[in-house]
Amino acid sequence: MSDDKRIIYGFHSITSRIRLDAASIKEIYLDEMRNDGRVMDLMKLIKQHEIKLHLTTKDRLDGLATQSKHQGVVAQVIEQKEKYLTIEDIIEGDLKEPALILILDGIEDPHNLGACFRVADAMGVHAVVCPKDNAVGVNATVRKVACGGAESVPFVAVTNLGRTIRYLKDKGLFIIGTDGEAKHNLYQSNLKGPMALVLGSEGKGMRRLTKELCDSLISIPMLGQVESLNVSVASGICLSEIRRQRNLL
Repeated sequence: MSDDKRIIYGFHSITSRIRLDAASIKEIYLDEMRNDGRVMDLMKLIKQHEIKLHLTTKDRLDGLATQSKHQGVVAQVIEQKEKYLTIEDIIEGDLKEPALILILDGIEDPHNLGACFRVADAMGVHAVVCPKDNAVGVNATVRKVACGGAESVPFVAVTNLGRTIRYLKDKGLFIIGTDGEAKHNLYQSNLKGPMALVLGSEGKGMRRLTKELCDSLISIPMLGQVESLNVSVASGICLSEIRRQRNLL
């Protein structure tokens, strides 16, 4: 079995990982100078799950995390590559409701992707799908910003996004994309059935082929002076409206 070691950092990310999959954490490094309540709570959780703990210096933590915003806690985790899911695993699995997939076309900013995972977790998304190329992928920054969302929401990286969208359409999902020039807005659309919501990159939006594969394009009404929204904000607005409509069933 092939394993992939990686670093995650930050209290939310590590706490969520312990609760979801404690066995995947090899060891945790904690700032020896911190003894506040947040650290005490984490140490109780570490002891409860019998995870190896190292008290160490901030300089060593900086080196492990390769940046300074680790909040004084870093963990080494082991990812079993076989655990990664395919889109077929998600759609053909035991879903308890109509499928809800978030497709992100070419997101390059890890903070934006992490925030999208956080929204996806809150809104009950069944998977986040991204292309393998020209996109950030899930790294330590994404996991920290996601505050556990990157652990709880399946991530599917695909080599051919167009083929994946066609597969979803064949399985009965309605593909709805966001576009500022769309004739219909979010609140005029029927969002109750199985669907995939597609959002494009921060500056360029969806690629042409991705847009052409959408069954419908919608816009988010903008009432002020700002012309566009951050992709994670846009995903939150759209997904919350999908959930609102589903709750009316």
